[in-house]
Amino acid sequence: MIIVTGGAGFIGSNIVKGLNERGRSDILVVDNLTNMVKFKNIQALKIADYMNKYAFAAALKEGKFDQEKIDVIFHEGACSDTMEYNGKYMMENNFEYTKNLLHFSLAREIQFIYASSASTYGSGVHGFREEPKCEEALNVYAFSKLFFDNYLRRFLPDIKSQVVGLRYFNVYGPQENHKGKMASMVFQMYNQWKAEKKVKLFDAYGGYGAGEQTRDFIYVKDVVKVNFYFWEHPEIKGIYNCGTGHAHQFNALAKGVLKHFGSGDLEYIPFPEVLKGKYQSFTEADSKNLLAAGYDGGFTDIEEAVEEYCKVLDKTGGYYIYEG
Repeated sequence: MIIVTGGAGFIGSNIVKGLNERGRSDILVVDNLTNMVKFKNIQALKIADYMNKYAFAAALKEGKFDQEKIDVIFHEGACSDTMEYNGKYMMENNFEYTKNLLHFSLAREIQFIYASSASTYGSGVHGFREEPKCEEALNVYAFSKLFFDNYLRRFLPDIKSQVVGLRYFNVYGPQENHKGKMASMVFQMYNQWKAEKKVKLFDAYGGYGAGEQTRDFIYVKDVVKVNFYFWEHPEIKGIYNCGTGHAHQFNALAKGVLKHFGSGDLEYIPFPEVLKGKYQSFTEADSKNLLAAGYDGGFTDIEEAVEEYCKVLDKTGGYYIYEG
């Protein structure tokens, strides 16, 4: 059995699709479908079972999975809303839940690959290397992720089984419709064009010109490849960046979307007051440790990935379709 928490979410459902493509359907998807739109992410996928995350957490505590043969846990489940200000809720979801899964995995020597976040680097002024001197939290979401990473670091020297944390940079691609305002800029710009025949970006802020805020954008298919690389190498453990190592301006994404449609305007809007002091104007993964760990799967060219994603949005609204 393979367990994918957050398996009806964005990255989780892409991992499930990747597992299906490898012939695996013995998958337990754990998620919370209170946001019922997420059911569309798994209806085209092959899974063995589904559990609500609260029922799953209770079953773990009650020992109901103690005798199950579990190959690997891909832990993608979390509250990923960077504008969520309820610290108690965030820590229960992103720290306590992850901590319980960690100890369950360690006790049974199950491979445990979990989603961390590039938000742990804060403003990025100290760099984007997987080390404490580069890290800070600008919001409670980032704090919850960084707090768990630091908790794990206490155990890493002595653990016998694989634990890998992947610090995702700006991920985009199919199956993110349910994320709303937290969906990628490609998704948002695509839908802006459909509604208004134009796309919008933030105006100048923080020393960056209009639309020149720069991020390390990574296609979700590449995120799956990185996850599977570590799964295939159980001897590796630690915290690794999951980004391309090459930053691009938001303008590049906008131009890719406009190129797809063949027309439209690019409009710049005032930078929101609510984001000032809490916004990463620049991110770029330091890929040294990822490459040193042996990953050589490469990353999809951004123009190619944006065009491919836009075609999926054209065809299915951004969802995978059942292929039998």
